[in-house]
Amino acid sequence: MKIAIVGTGYVGLVSGACFSEFGWDVVCVDLDMNKIRMLEAGEMPIYEPRLDDLVARNVAGGRLSFTTDLAAAVKGADAVFIAVGTPSRRGDGHADLSYVFQAAEDIAHNSDGYTVVVTKSTVPVGTGREVLKRIRAAVPDADIDIASNPEFLREGSAIEDFMRPDRVIIGADKDRARETLASLYRPLFLRDTPIIQTSLETAELTKYAANTFLATKITFINEFADLCEKVGADVQELAKGIGLDGRIGGKFLHPGPGYGGSCFPKDTEALVRSAQDAGAPITIVEQVVAVNVERKEAMARKVIAACGGSVERKTIAVLGLTFKPNTDDMRESPSLVIVPRLIEAGATVRTFDPAGMNEAKKLIEGPVWCDDAYDAMEGAEAVVILTEWNEFRGLDLERMKTLMKQPVMIDLRNIYRPNEMAAAGYHYTSVGRKSVAPAR
Repeated sequence: MKIAIVGTGYVGLVSGACFSEFGWDVVCVDLDMNKIRMLEAGEMPIYEPRLDDLVARNVAGGRLSFTTDLAAAVKGADAVFIAVGTPSRRGDGHADLSYVFQAAEDIAHNSDGYTVVVTKSTVPVGTGREVLKRIRAAVPDADIDIASNPEFLREGSAIEDFMRPDRVIIGADKDRARETLASLYRPLFLRDTPIIQTSLETAELTKYAANTFLATKITFINEFADLCEKVGADVQELAKGIGLDGRIGGKFLHPGPGYGGSCFPKDTEALVRSAQDAGAPITIVEQVVAVNVERKEAMARKVIAACGGSVERKTIAVLGLTFKPNTDDMRESPSLVIVPRLIEAGATVRTFDPAGMNEAKKLIEGPVWCDDAYDAMEGAEAVVILTEWNEFRGLDLERMKTLMKQPVMIDLRNIYRPNEMAAAGYHYTSVGRKSVAPAR
């Protein structure tokens, strides 16, 4: 089978590489010539573990190619996946669908036989119907069906998530479209992956429901972390206590500085707007959005409080800038709020991230960009852990004390244990747990 994928961003590139690994003929299309040239040269425009090897292997095998020529890519394709961006629209928070609609019309003008046009991008409920309407208006006799096949890829684990998914959602009204997509995912049948067949609307809404539920779990445990600090409880013990309940589960019950990334912030906002427009507001998600925005501001205040109430003329080391480890994605990262707030409060911020420095330099003004974690801690009066990269989990605590002016750590990811930090001679502040001073 031949597949075309429009858009070589995170979802499009990973999906294209993985489909080609199944043995299908895949062409990835993008209007950005520089990105296509990078890919043809074997350079990845995003950081994702193992992606470069997967792309190289399938390009060498003749199953994966890249082009800016959408017309050539679409011709003869059994399915064309739309994997373009759907950023939040300025002013109202709705998803901007202009790229989706343009891609759909371009596909309609260039298809030359039966084709399933599949929305892989995260789109509000009702988008599939509108895509079909626009295709029919552009090319009334186009032999095209519409389907929705939302992605559930975690940055940093995207290849494993595609190859061994919890489930595959196929939203379509026509049997032929369902059969085409089921054939594309046939290699997963051997692993007994659940294939869920739904309507267009259900598939579109399932993606939003999944992301907003996870965002709600994060916000839930963050608010309980604040309560734990006030009453002397331990949020990690609490999370384990409720997470072992099979009805709840322990995933996403990790307190921190708030969620970020390419999905949760824009998807929660888009769902809020769509639900309001439909006359069925989801007030719990509205509150999740509001709490998460404030969370990042609160974490900046927490850092300042842990530094004695002021960071003016102090040097603060910040470790980690991306919204999570194993990615270079800076979108909606807590660091985009916390670092500027520290600088505004008079601090000199020295910072390091293993993969996100280049992206961070485009978005944050003022910090000192350092070569590694220990370089960032040179002369610092406190070190802040913002992203839980593995290389920050085993820092040399004695070496740190020789570099820093004061042994102060603010761990916003709870990757160290308070009693061990106290024994090592640190003033240690974490999230949802008691702060500790050096053991006497």
